[in-house]
Amino acid sequence: MNFQNTKEFAQELDRSDELKKYRNEFSFPQINDKDVIYFTGNSLGLQPKKAKEYVDEVMEDWASLAVEGHFYADKPWWDYHERFCQPLSEIVGGKPTEVGVMNTLTVNLHLLMVSFYRPSMKKYKIICEEKAFPSDQYMFQTQVDFHAKNVGFDPKEAIVEIKRREGENNIRIEDVLEKINEIGEELALVLIGGVNYYTGQVFDIEKITEEGHKVGAYVGWDLAHAAGNIELKLNEWKVDFAAWCSYKYMNSGPGNVSGFFVHEAHHNDKELSRFAGWYGHNKERRFLMEPQFDPVQGANGWQISNLPVLSLAPYLASVEMFAEVGMKKIIKKRNLITSYLEFILHEIDKEIEGTEFEVITPASQEERGCQLSVYLHGQGKELFHFLMKNGVVTDWREPNVIRLAPVPLYTSFEDIYNFGQILKKGICD
Repeated sequence: MNFQNTKEFAQELDRSDELKKYRNEFSFPQINDKDVIYFTGNSLGLQPKKAKEYVDEVMEDWASLAVEGHFYADKPWWDYHERFCQPLSEIVGGKPTEVGVMNTLTVNLHLLMVSFYRPSMKKYKIICEEKAFPSDQYMFQTQVDFHAKNVGFDPKEAIVEIKRREGENNIRIEDVLEKINEIGEELALVLIGGVNYYTGQVFDIEKITEEGHKVGAYVGWDLAHAAGNIELKLNEWKVDFAAWCSYKYMNSGPGNVSGFFVHEAHHNDKELSRFAGWYGHNKERRFLMEPQFDPVQGANGWQISNLPVLSLAPYLASVEMFAEVGMKKIIKKRNLITSYLEFILHEIDKEIEGTEFEVITPASQEERGCQLSVYLHGQGKELFHFLMKNGVVTDWREPNVIRLAPVPLYTSFEDIYNFGQILKKGICD
């Protein structure tokens, strides 16, 4: 498409946008009495207006039914989580029996590593990406330290980071595959972010998973920046396990419940360790209070505790919207609006002498979602503050990167044009 840096062109794109009605389904903060231009859905998504309705419903059931709400609420609490299985399976490309909701992201990754990181003296190494999100790094360090004390391997040798080549912003897929084969039989686990939080790079989940399996390693994925953002086919790609937070692209609210995936190939594997709890026990026999754990068939057999229904309620409001829209339409608009944002950045760059915007996110649509990470050469944090004061909510990462995420469900093309004008003003004034 031949883009134009005009308000009229942006408005024309909005008129032909098949997702335009969903913008009105979200609540926007206001700055200077105007709805903000919101580019931080990769950190915390906007609130769906239905979220309050769903939370209020649970509160009303609690008030009028008390404990009986577990069975007699309009959406009974004891199986509330099961309403997520179908829509989440469509979002991540799994089967309904392979997905569930519980806890929060890092907690779930730790629990899944109980099953899928079982190191020995010979096979103990973990591959991850350089500059993974800090929580993942801490998780790797503590998991390795915990197991090293019992198994006896050197924890300093266990974590293998795939690094960027000198002078490059992104990790090459061939370097990941080469490292997997180099480690070979010593490799116990590959666990990488499906989308790198800093650069926005999308990794080739299918190829990496396949290569990890060839050397006998388990392969899992942190999908915090991927779920609800990119196309996923976790079952088809034979991913062993995955987990994601729900509050970024999936708009469930701050710190809310995590989703998780366990491939059907592992559901009946009696050799896999897991931590057990009452809510993972056979649903039909749960209230018999039996002493021996008998897991629910499927991913929900990895659940441990009673589900936090008040937290699930806004997440349910969001996944129902995803089910209505479908990932194909979301990805179609994502590709167009992210390309338009990139065009606007380059246009403003050309108009202002002495400024250079370097987009460090891959240019290929197959290697990025809706986030663009931009080096602001020649600009400092004062530009970020100017944008925020003028109604553009964005994200600053040291030393001088701004992350911009035009989320398809609630970002308009006119937002992109207006952002360009505010950006230009912030540099020129």
